[in-house]
Amino acid sequence: MSKEHGSGVDQADPAAVLACALSLRTACLEKAKADPQLNLSEAYNGMDEFLRVLMRVATLFEDWACAHVVFEATSGVWPYFLEDRFGTACLEVVAPDGLAEFDSSDCLRVALHLGLPVRAEDGLPVPVDVQAPNPVLGSEFQEFRIRTLRDELGDEEAFPFTVSDDPFGEEFGAPYFAVYGVEKGGVFEHIADRKTYSAALSLVRKLSPGVLLPQEPTCISQ
Repeated sequence: MSKEHGSGVDQADPAAVLACALSLRTACLEKAKADPQLNLSEAYNGMDEFLRVLMRVATLFEDWACAHVVFEATSGVWPYFLEDRFGTACLEVVAPDGLAEFDSSDCLRVALHLGLPVRAEDGLPVPVDVQAPNPVLGSEFQEFRIRTLRDELGDEEAFPFTVSDDPFGEEFGAPYFAVYGVEKGGVFEHIADRKTYSAALSLVRKLSPGVLLPQEPTCISQ
């Protein structure tokens, strides 16, 4: 079965696995053609093993995506999307001769490179940035915003955690969710921090009943 927008399919799709493997094979061969120092046969003890590694990576990513990607928030046909883009995104995360080490943490990295809507409350370090108008009349805050931050280890200085950052960067602590009120003119006032998105959302709803922030956020701004 193929995944299409709104299909609700959440089981691994063999067509998607094949699309990942073909896309990654093409990307690797292009790298090898451009780099005489890259010998895929030597790196994987033969091209047969190289193909087995590609299938393992493809299967791992498809299984991971079924568990963590909100397919209802995507558009187009899933296998076609993967065939067009997976290989290039994967090689932005792992070198062509290092695919045997590809693991679930790399699945998240690839998903972020692909711009996929990954669920933020699956125990994964997923960046979130959501904002919505404040329906309460007369409030100083025109809007509320929830976004992920991380503290740099050592000095504990807080930095925004965005989709362009490595979600497993060792120089940072675990991400957390900062709540901001947005005043007229776009001035942000920090209100509080919470360990989970659901706790941050609960706080905002106490301050502003009826605020239309998403119940289940993803790493794509909503």
